[in-house]
Amino acid sequence: MSVQEYLEKHLLSRKIEDAVNAAVRAKTPDPVLFISNHMKKAVPSVITKIHARQILDSRGIPTVEVDLQTNKGTFRASAPSGDVTGMYEAVELRDGDKGMYLGNSVMRAVKNINEKISEALVGMDPTLQSQIDQAMIDLDKTEKKGELGANAILAVSIAACKAGAAEREIPLYKHIAELFGNTSLTLPVPAFTVISGGKHAGNNLAIQDIMILPIGANRFDEALQMGSETYSHLKAVITEKYGIHGCNVGDAGGFTPNISSVQEGLDLVKEAIARTGYKDRIKIAIDVAATDFCIGTKYDLDFKTPNKSGQNFKSGEDMIEMYKELCADYQVVSIEDPFDKEDWEHIKYFSSLALCQVVGDGLLMSNPKRVERAIRESTCNALLLKVNQIGTVTEVFEVVRLAKDAHWGVVASHRSGETEDSFVADLAVGLGLGQIKAGAPCRGERVAKYNQVHIPISSPATTTNTKRPLPPSLPLLAVFSCNVSFCVL
Repeated sequence: MSVQEYLEKHLLSRKIEDAVNAAVRAKTPDPVLFISNHMKKAVPSVITKIHARQILDSRGIPTVEVDLQTNKGTFRASAPSGDVTGMYEAVELRDGDKGMYLGNSVMRAVKNINEKISEALVGMDPTLQSQIDQAMIDLDKTEKKGELGANAILAVSIAACKAGAAEREIPLYKHIAELFGNTSLTLPVPAFTVISGGKHAGNNLAIQDIMILPIGANRFDEALQMGSETYSHLKAVITEKYGIHGCNVGDAGGFTPNISSVQEGLDLVKEAIARTGYKDRIKIAIDVAATDFCIGTKYDLDFKTPNKSGQNFKSGEDMIEMYKELCADYQVVSIEDPFDKEDWEHIKYFSSLALCQVVGDGLLMSNPKRVERAIRESTCNALLLKVNQIGTVTEVFEVVRLAKDAHWGVVASHRSGETEDSFVADLAVGLGLGQIKAGAPCRGERVAKYNQVHIPISSPATTTNTKRPLPPSLPLLAVFSCNVSFCVL
């Protein structure tokens, strides 16, 4: 085939002429670069390669990372992981070989991506998120993604979402918003973890997290400042009372002073807030994670203290009285998992008191069937959204839609095992979720999420880390009452 025949077969002469004319009209100082980019844009993007590897998360435990390539670039994503896998969430596939990372390696999931998922998706348009996700669901053929692994499927789904945004040349948060059908873009209120307990820390505190919400901020950067300053003051308060060893941190970056009661922790946080001068502009939230210390129908608040365990059992009714006092005395505006994941009766009654936002985490596990039941029975009024409990971006949209249609709050959440991937930040903005829980304002894998909202930028369009700013007029979504309703400022 001659050069002329080749040009004619692929219509290259016309395409080159169009590119040159565009360069002339643009008066570009670098015509070669301009023509190259113009030609590249003229070619529809398709997935050309998917390659996975095993990496370590913030706890030093293996997880899955994916590089998804199109003719527009390379797009990286990784799967977060929790410390406990619930029976109602998608299956996180691990190898189980005790000789490799104590059974936690994920080479089976990596192999499934490199050999099965890659073959199924290469050639697909990355902008067609639902089709990509459905192709993986069909390939897996199990209800909870136990064949390929939700960790494998999710990492690919997120990488494809990033590739789709790059193909459309819009920021990731905006691509997510358009996929979901959200036209009202807002920035979320951050829920900063400041004291850690439960299974995430080595102290005697039974509940998992004490958090602060800077609901009086007018902008996200102001909320970030308020959170950071309070965290620093809290470090000083803890040091004065317990010594510097009390400032060790848990998985999510919260301080872990050796306290035994939630009231003791809340007193420390109140003192820190008072020192900042922000007063009522910062409210308090707690993640009880009550399933961790539920024994039968009782709750053991001393389960981490061997010589006291079993002496401080509380009934569901006792717990409700305690929560009433916390809401009244400490301005607690949000309580997550106040009861065992199967204690629907007490959660429902407590929610009916309308004292605060009642968030379902272990209760719901981001499972659509559990969410539908909770909506039907008015069991709680907010969803803690953990994307790895579902497995694909498209299914995340579906469960968020359920919650929003029920006028629930939705909190975009990190996991105890995190990576530097900040997808959850773009997700929170794109879906207009209103709240983001990503840990303390410290530790790189936690701050990465807050910084993604704060700068604010979209997720990297390619591995060159191209950043696009959010509109400067984007408002902060704020909590304005004790039951955590939302408004746009």
